Amino acid sequence: MKLRFGFLLALAAVCLLIVGTVLAVAAALWLDLPAGERVVLAELLSPRSGLVVLVLLAACCAAGWSLKWSFQVHVAPPLKMTEELRLMLTANRSLRLGAYGVGAHGELSAAINALADQRDALESDVLAQIQLAKASVEEEKNRLAALMSELSQSVVVCNQDGRILLYNNRARREFQALTQEGGAAGALIGLGRSIFAVVERDLITHALDGLQRQLEKEGQTPGTNFVTATHAGQLVRVQMAPVLSTEEAGRRSVGGYVLLLDNITQTVELESRRDQILQQLTEGSRASLANIRAAVETLLEYADIEAGQRQRFLQIISDEVRDMGGRLDQTLERYADSLKARWPLEEMLGTDLVAAAQRRIEARLQIATRVDALDPELWLKVDSYSLIQAMGYLASRLKESFNVRLLVFRLARAGRLAHLDIVWSGLAVSTETLSSWELEPMNLSGEDSPLTLRDVMDRHGGELWFQRISATQQAYFRLLIPVAAPQDAAPAPVFLRGGSRPEYYDFDLFLRRDQDHGLDERLLTDLSYTVFDTETTGLDPSAGDEIIQLGAVRIVNGRLLRHEGFDQLVDPRRPLSPAATAIHGITGDMLVGAPGIEKVLPGFYQFAEETVLVAHNAAFDMRFLQLKEEATGIRFTQPVLDTLLLSAVIHPNQASHKLEAIALRCGVSLVGRHTALGDAIVTGEIFLKMIPLLNAMGIFTLHQALVAAKQTYYARIEY
Repeated sequence: MKLRFGFLLALAAVCLLIVGTVLAVAAALWLDLPAGERVVLAELLSPRSGLVVLVLLAACCAAGWSLKWSFQVHVAPPLKMTEELRLMLTANRSLRLGAYGVGAHGELSAAINALADQRDALESDVLAQIQLAKASVEEEKNRLAALMSELSQSVVVCNQDGRILLYNNRARREFQALTQEGGAAGALIGLGRSIFAVVERDLITHALDGLQRQLEKEGQTPGTNFVTATHAGQLVRVQMAPVLSTEEAGRRSVGGYVLLLDNITQTVELESRRDQILQQLTEGSRASLANIRAAVETLLEYADIEAGQRQRFLQIISDEVRDMGGRLDQTLERYADSLKARWPLEEMLGTDLVAAAQRRIEARLQIATRVDALDPELWLKVDSYSLIQAMGYLASRLKESFNVRLLVFRLARAGRLAHLDIVWSGLAVSTETLSSWELEPMNLSGEDSPLTLRDVMDRHGGELWFQRISATQQAYFRLLIPVAAPQDAAPAPVFLRGGSRPEYYDFDLFLRRDQDHGLDERLLTDLSYTVFDTETTGLDPSAGDEIIQLGAVRIVNGRLLRHEGFDQLVDPRRPLSPAATAIHGITGDMLVGAPGIEKVLPGFYQFAEETVLVAHNAAFDMRFLQLKEEATGIRFTQPVLDTLLLSAVIHPNQASHKLEAIALRCGVSLVGRHTALGDAIVTGEIFLKMIPLLNAMGIFTLHQALVAAKQTYYARIEY
């Protein structure tokens, strides 16, 4: 736009110069002529005034064409070369200048490209050396990432401001569970987000004060524990340990903290139910015991009581005992799960359990084993140590009593339980023998255990029985043990390149503190962003078009967090036009069962909270959101940056500011085009490329970027 304005200004100046010069010369000649000659000249020119004007217009056109040619040949190429050169130096280092003819500009372009090739070659050598130097650091970082990812404990690390700078897969699943159960008000996890969405700020502050006091005492290992309720009403046990900052003046201080979180809601509920059972049994049995005691004392005190009265007292005792027994049976039936042993049972893959039992039996008893029909996907909830002991004990008794030399293991699912079979060929075990084995303390190769088979099965809430297969002359023990849900896999990260591990940590956040001044004065590099995009039923929000897909990703500390994405289809409650489907590929069938915008917007609002919004042609997307403010009560008041406007600021001499054109200039690959999440990711990568270009123009703060964007031609667009 600046190039066109400059050209028009120059053209106007040249035309004014030509006309002014002609008029000045004509005036000078007119004043120099005598009066008679003026009359003659006027008579000659009056009928030819149109020709004079035409000559002047032709002169202006010739001058304009010459000026345009001069601009295209001498002015426009350097301006475009300057913009492309800035891209080469910052956003897109692989970019090369285009063809600028065979003249001086073409030679300069070729020389710049050759210099860029030489620079890239030198940088490649330097980068190779740097990569070698960083190899050990990267290895340590990957070890940390792998360790944190696989821990079964929920781990969250925060800086002093409560901003999350590390979390693992287990923590992510725990927070997602809280969100699902808590609805739109549930907690969300993400780099740079606040832990105070889950744990009260005052509680953290109090715990930090305690840690600081512990640090000031020599020889004391700092740490604290507390239990808190989340906004969704769930109970979380928190273990807190400090991350020490650099010592100043010999004083240790807290630079951050590590949180180990456990959702103990179910545990507390179970304990409460057990307390309730105990209270019910106590209160319910007290009256019966009192009646029995009174009846027994009466019988003992009055030995010569008549037969009829004695029978009535005996009947009272019988009735009360029967009532107590019925009450106990009813309690056992209603609270069977709560009354199971409290011994912790861990989830374990069934094939791993069988393999461990095989190794133990073969090593200690020299009995051959093999497997048959094992379900490879079956997870069990077991105390693996005691259960393997029980299987080894059964194998030892079979060897001693029946000289069994080969055992076959089978494992299959049967509803909520699993059938674990130990099969052998030969003599069968009698019911009396199995009963005696169940009640004896287990012994395996001299290793005694206080537990019995019955104890182990009761601990698992299961059973043990024996069965004989007459057709094959085989027999087997069947252990009924509880089935666990399959291990949850971490949600697949969005658009991860090369299958790399999701980045759930950013230790640079240790160095960043929340600043007191407003967002407008914050540096662009210090802000967190939510880059979003919408797909809609059409292009006219005021005429009733609706959002059908909303996608977003976050930028924290200069990094695009692909694994922290928001992607949701939305039911527009109106038909889709074939033209819209042809663009984004979303059909009406894909939207069946999708939530309405009134349910989606609260979640997106929470996802974008405390961030600056970024979009391409943001006026279009924001208009759809603004039209839903009254119906949903959701109002997005944070600042909005538009990559279309910023492109016009950075590259005013480029012909196109479409997303595809900007991506090509910045060297960003188009992935998932015309999907809300895909376009949001592309827009986010483009925005990151734009920040150093804006800085090169003296635009460093959010306020400066907003002011520059509003001054562009495209800022006038309204929907």
